Amino acid sequence: MSSWLLLGGLAASAFLSATVLPGNSELALGALLLQRPELLWPALLVATAANALGSISSLWLGRCVPPRPLPPRAAAWFARFGPAALWLSWVPLAGDALPLAAGWLRLSFWPCVLWITLGKASRYALLAWGMLGLIR
Repeated sequence: MSSWLLLGGLAASAFLSATVLPGNSELALGALLLQRPELLWPALLVATAANALGSISSLWLGRCVPPRPLPPRAAAWFARFGPAALWLSWVPLAGDALPLAAGWLRLSFWPCVLWITLGKASRYALLAWGMLGLIR
């Protein structure tokens, strides 16, 4: 199968996995690396970028919702950690809500993008490192 098709499928899976839609980009990345380990760096770049873009779209959607107060505990958590809390946007299920909440709270856009991307890259790098350990 063409490298472009494999990477395109990974991108679609990664983007959808970062939204409220179901997806499993970890399995897609693992399957791709098992089949074509030489695509490690392009796969990491594609998965990170697409997954980050999915979360950034959620951040943008959160900004489209009229601001209202969050529950006190959630508001205190975001007040304490700010955009850095978005490093956890890679966490399954709960992480999908973090960019929405950050957008709703009108946190600074570019720091949010940075922390989302760092979190996604960290997760995929650890996953790829583990997969390559299994392959070798």
